[in-house]
Amino acid sequence: MPTPSDGIPAGSSPFSGLPGGEGKPVLAIKIDNTRPAQPHAGLQSADLVYVTEVEWDLTRFIAIFNSSLPDVIGPVRSARISDLDILAPFGRIAFSNSGAQSKLLPVIAAANLYDVSAEKVYAAFSDDPGRPSPVDHMADPRALFAAAPDAELARDIGFVFSQEPPTGGTPVSTVTATWPSSEVSFRWDEEAGNFIVGLNGEESRSTEGGPQRAATVVIQSVQQSDSGYGDRYGGRTPLIETVGKGAALVLRDGRMWSVTWERPSTGEGTRFLLPDGSPMPFAIGQEWVVLLDKAMKAKIT
Repeated sequence: MPTPSDGIPAGSSPFSGLPGGEGKPVLAIKIDNTRPAQPHAGLQSADLVYVTEVEWDLTRFIAIFNSSLPDVIGPVRSARISDLDILAPFGRIAFSNSGAQSKLLPVIAAANLYDVSAEKVYAAFSDDPGRPSPVDHMADPRALFAAAPDAELARDIGFVFSQEPPTGGTPVSTVTATWPSSEVSFRWDEEAGNFIVGLNGEESRSTEGGPQRAATVVIQSVQQSDSGYGDRYGGRTPLIETVGKGAALVLRDGRMWSVTWERPSTGEGTRFLLPDGSPMPFAIGQEWVVLLDKAMKAKIT
C-alpha cells in the first residue's frame, strides 16, 4: 500500500492531506449544484468533493468533511443510489441528505452508514429564508455528528499526497465537464496556486467569500447505466460504476497527467496510477473528483 510522501503534515486527513483530520470522524453530505444554490455555504471547508450526475443531465455534489467543520452546510439535497457505492470505502461514516425517494429509503437504511438525513435528525436542519425552495435546506454539521457519535474515523481511501508534483505532465489552463443541464469547470490560478471552480457557466460563489478552489482535480471516466430509479416526472437516475478500472485525468500545479484508476471491490478505495504503475500524488488541499460518463469527454485548454 502506498504511503504519503515526506512533507505531509502530521495528523493530516487522508482525503485532502490537510492537517487536523487524523483520528476524527467523517461526514458526507449531498449538496445542490444549480444556479439558485449559489452561494454555497460551508463547501470551502470540505476535504473532498465528488461531482455526480443525477436525473435530467443535472449534477450534485457529495462533500466529505473531516479536517475542519464550518458552522453551516448547504443547500442540502436528496440522496441517490450511487452515493452508497461511492461512500463504501469510507466505512460507517455519517451520511446526510434531505431525503430520498421511498424506494431508496430501505436501501439507505441497510447500508453501512449512519443515516443523519433531515428525516432522521430534523433538529439539525433549518430553512434559509433568503433562498428559494428547494435549495433552502441548511444543516448544522455538529448537530449531525451528535446524532452519530460512533461515526467511523477517517481512514485511507487510496489517495496519496505530496507537496511536489511528479515529473512530466502537460500545462493546462482550464478543464470543463459539460452536461446538457450542468457544467463544472476548473481554471488554474497561478498566483494562488490552485484551481478556481466554475459552476454552470459562472465563477462559483461561497457565503465565506470568494469562489470554491481545488488543489487537485480528477476527471474520472466511469461507466454509467440506468439504475432502475427515477423521479416522479420521468427522469432516470444514472448508476455510476466506481468499482473496476479505467482512465482518468489528474490536474495539479497547473499541469495534467493521464493516469489509470483501480478499485478492486466495493469496500476498497480507489488508487490512481501513473503509466509506470507508481501512485499519482495529489496536491495538499481540497480535492475535486468529477465522475464523468465514459461516453463524454472533458474540454481541456
